[in-house]
Amino acid sequence: MTKPSCDIFCAVVDNYGDIGVCWRLARQLAQEHGCAVRLWVDDLASFARLCPEVDARLDSQHDCGVEVRHWRKPFAETAPAQFVIEAFACTLPPEYLAAMARLPQPPVWVNLEYLSAEDWVEGCHKLPSPHPSLPLVKYFFFPGFTEKTGGLLLENDLFARRDAFQSSPLSLDGRGAGERVQDVMPQPPPLPNPSPARGEGLCADETRISLFCYKNPALTDLLHIWAQAAAPVRCLMPEGRALPQAAAFFGKTHAAASDVLQRGNLTLHVLPFVEQDRYDELLWDCDINFVRGEDSFVRAQWAAQPFVWHIYPQHDGVHLQKLRAFMEKFCDGLATEAARALTALWEGWNGGRISGEMWDDFFACRDVLRRHGMAWAERQAGNSLALNLLNFYRQSAPKP
Repeated sequence: MTKPSCDIFCAVVDNYGDIGVCWRLARQLAQEHGCAVRLWVDDLASFARLCPEVDARLDSQHDCGVEVRHWRKPFAETAPAQFVIEAFACTLPPEYLAAMARLPQPPVWVNLEYLSAEDWVEGCHKLPSPHPSLPLVKYFFFPGFTEKTGGLLLENDLFARRDAFQSSPLSLDGRGAGERVQDVMPQPPPLPNPSPARGEGLCADETRISLFCYKNPALTDLLHIWAQAAAPVRCLMPEGRALPQAAAFFGKTHAAASDVLQRGNLTLHVLPFVEQDRYDELLWDCDINFVRGEDSFVRAQWAAQPFVWHIYPQHDGVHLQKLRAFMEKFCDGLATEAARALTALWEGWNGGRISGEMWDDFFACRDVLRRHGMAWAERQAGNSLALNLLNFYRQSAPKP
C-alpha cells in the first residue's frame, strides 16, 4: 500500500512534553516509514527550544523530512491528509473537521492518548467514537506496555547508537564516553574530601545523576542525602520549575544555566536546555536518571540505566494509580529486594518525602536494576507505536 500522507496536530502543554512526543513520532513516520508528514504546532517558540532548527517566525518550513506548520486561528483552508493524528485530545480545528467531512472517503482519524500502564487501557485501545454531527469516526489509540496496546516510540537505530556511545572508549572527538556530555556544562570546582557522615552504600567513585523533575517537596531531602554521601555525587539538572528549590538548598536566591553549585560531596550543574538527541546522550552518560512526565520517562527506559520517575501530579491522586500500575509491570521478574527498594523510593519521591535509607537501598541495587532495565527495554522494543499506528491506518483505510 502507498505510504499515507499524515497530519499530526499538537497543542503545546507544559512547554515540552506533548510536542516532544509528537516531534519524535513525526520524524519516525517520515524518516523510517516514508510518510509525507505535516506537524501542526500552536507554539513554535517552545518547539524551537526542542528543535533549534525550527524558526518560530515561519508559518511553514521543513525539518528532518517533516513539514512543520504553524497552527493558527482561524485555521487556513487546508486539504486534509489521509491519516490524521489528534495528539492528546488537542481538538482539531473546526475548519479542518469540516474539510474532512466533505471528502468522499474521510481520513482515518485517531486520538493519540497519553501513556498509561493501567489495565483498562487494553479494553479502550482502538475504540471508535462517532462524531456527534459529522460523518466522521475518531479512534482512541493508547500507547502502552503490552501487546494489546499501541506500544512505545523507538527509533530503529536507537539501541545501536546507545550501545556504541556507552561501549566506545573514545568518542569521535577523542574524549572518553564519560566526558562527552561535558560540553553542555561548565567545569566544576574541586570536590571536597569525602564526608564520613553517611552514605555507606555509595561506591568509592563519583556517581553521575541527571535530575529532571517537577516541583517536589522531597527534592530538598534528596539533595541533602547526596551532599552527605561518603563519595562524590555530580548532579546534572536542566533549567526548569524545580531549579529555584534546588538553588535555595545551596543558599542561593536563584540559579541559571552554567551555574555550578556545591555543598558537601554534592556538585550540581545547571544545564542549559538540552535538545532531544543530546538528552538521550545525557541519559546514556549518567549512572542514574530522574525523569518526569512521559517523553523523558520512555527515553530513560531505552537508556536502560536505573531511573526514578516523577509522574505528572494530579490533585485527585489518579497519578499514583498510574505510577503503581507501571511499577507492577516493571517489577515483574525483578529480584524481590530490588523491587522493594525501587517501589519505596518511587513512592517516596512522588509522595513528597524520602529518606537516606530509601536512597541507599535503591543505590545498592543499581547493578540488578541495570540488568533488569536492559531486559525490559529489549522486551518493549518489539511493540513499536509508529508501526502500530501505520498498521491501524492500513487496516482502517477504505480499500480501492
